[in-house]
Amino acid sequence: MATDHPLTDWQLHCARRTLQQGGVLAYPTEAVWGLGCDPWNEVAVQRILDLKQRPVHKGMILVAASLEQIAFLLNPLPQDLQQRARQHWPGPVTCLLPDVHQQVPEWVRGEHSSIAVRVSAHPVVKALCNVVGRPLVSTSCNPAGRAPARSPWQVQGYFHGQLDWVVPGALGGNRQPSRIIDIVTGQQLR
Repeated sequence: MATDHPLTDWQLHCARRTLQQGGVLAYPTEAVWGLGCDPWNEVAVQRILDLKQRPVHKGMILVAASLEQIAFLLNPLPQDLQQRARQHWPGPVTCLLPDVHQQVPEWVRGEHSSIAVRVSAHPVVKALCNVVGRPLVSTSCNPAGRAPARSPWQVQGYFHGQLDWVVPGALGGNRQPSRIIDIVTGQQLR
């Protein structure tokens, strides 16, 4: 039976278990290695913030496998904003969506009223989100002030022994991290 991702059933089982138990994992994305966890687990998110030496007020990105996984954020928005976001996905574009009903925890949202969201086309990212059935935190795999990791060896160099699992896989073909677009103003922020 053909799969649309490179992970084995055992690897998917390990990923699900790690995430459900509040673990932090590194995984390949479209351009760089990312750190991820369950966004609704405050302890796991705090571990990532500590690893990265990143202040909570900056906020984090959520990554999803499908529009359905972020429907809770899209559906409260006016149709024109929903359409503006959908035109960028799936793909390496992060959209700032107003979190109208504040459904994303403040430890992920930071000091913002919007949440940064990407619906990924990367097969490993999609497999990870699908195995837990919801979005994950996705942030570049690097301590503050250092270049994002572009190989498993660089991941280990930065965080040796501090991660629960490094998911195997290859980066996508992008050279730059995802663009960030505010869907309300249309402004490109990165």
